[in-house]
Amino acid sequence: MTARRSFLARLGAAAAAFGFGSSAASAQQGGASAAPASTAAPWQPAREAKDDWLDQIPGKHRLIFDATSPEAVADAIRYTGNFFTANKNGYGLESSEVAVVIVLRHQATQFAFSDEVWAKYGKVLSGEDKFTDPKTGAVPTSNFYKAGLEGHIKRGVHLAVCDLSTNRLKSAIAKAHDAKPEAIYKELTSTALGNSHFVAAGILAVNRAQERGYAIAHTG
Repeated sequence: MTARRSFLARLGAAAAAFGFGSSAASAQQGGASAAPASTAAPWQPAREAKDDWLDQIPGKHRLIFDATSPEAVADAIRYTGNFFTANKNGYGLESSEVAVVIVLRHQATQFAFSDEVWAKYGKVLSGEDKFTDPKTGAVPTSNFYKAGLEGHIKRGVHLAVCDLSTNRLKSAIAKAHDAKPEAIYKELTSTALGNSHFVAAGILAVNRAQERGYAIAHTG
């Protein structure tokens, strides 16, 4: 009996040395030694007052189109129409019940401006892409996508216009026409299409809209 007790004592010591004892104790205590769960609140994006207009567009569903080229503007116009049609046919929702924003940035920014601006500065606004009227092959003297954009604006669509690109265009126009950049900027921003919001950068509008619940569709 004494020998048996001695053997069991040595076995218990060996188990403790290899950690079996502590594991068993931890299990018996219901995992009391486990690391406590984090009590930190989940991350939430900061709300900037400059972006509040995104929440002022009524709608049960929210979608933002990110257009960065002339061709992308055409796609954004087309897909916006599809979005309205599908919501009407599939869910019985009117245009006023969905919120849509089209971002015009990079080489799509110039299509936020009026026909008058294009008539005066079309050559500069055609940009590095050398955008021309697909029907005539000439540099446009009017905003080629104005009708499509304004048709959606009447249905409640808003435009987020890149201010960085607007300033780039301002400088290019001022240089080409020997004009004051500040005057050109005022002309551009004051004659923009309806429901236009000049945002610090188009990519910021893409970010802020998603933080406020907008799904995103990139049109190129």
